[in-house]
Amino acid sequence: MIKGVLFDMDGVLVDSEAFMCKAAIKMFGELGLKVVPADFQPFVGMGENKYLGGVAEHYGVKIDIAKAKSRAYEIFGIIVKGNLAPLPGAHEFISECRKKGLKLALATSADPVKMNVNLKEIGLSAKVFDSIITGQDVVNKKPFPDIYIKAAKSIGLEPQECLVVEDAVSGIKAGKSAGCRCLAVTNSFEASELHEADWVCESLVKVPKNVLNW
Repeated sequence: MIKGVLFDMDGVLVDSEAFMCKAAIKMFGELGLKVVPADFQPFVGMGENKYLGGVAEHYGVKIDIAKAKSRAYEIFGIIVKGNLAPLPGAHEFISECRKKGLKLALATSADPVKMNVNLKEIGLSAKVFDSIITGQDVVNKKPFPDIYIKAAKSIGLEPQECLVVEDAVSGIKAGKSAGCRCLAVTNSFEASELHEADWVCESLVKVPKNVLNW
């Protein structure tokens, strides 16, 4: 029986990926490296260490990941101001989960600084969630299951009692490996790429009825 819902953030509640990509491209440009959006796609959903570090490794460049993240987040905070909105159905689906008495956790691979910017911009209070787990709380990032195991435990549940809501291939792999059921939203990847999920929908406005009834 479902007792909790574990939400990813980027691509599920808010679409900030394009802005993070722009910020990362500008950051790399300041380091003298020209990169393109496609370079980042393999690392979507894995946290900024891998998102930035993976691209740097691809080009054979060594970077100070802490400084690189700090600068990228600084740029990100500037370019998203007033430009982010909640994805369709995000607020409503959270409300529906609450009405059903389900416990909620936010499980994002992003660092707290990015998470706080996103939540503020889309008008979603952190207090909506019973627990928040970020990329800084786990060593092994998605596609490893650690973040969802930790998120379930943080709200007093077993992973098998939880639904994971994800948009990324790496996130679905993490959720399934943790033992959760998964709802995939096709905001970042095609439905065919998210085939490991138990349910797939176009947006949180079109969630299958049985997703919250098991």
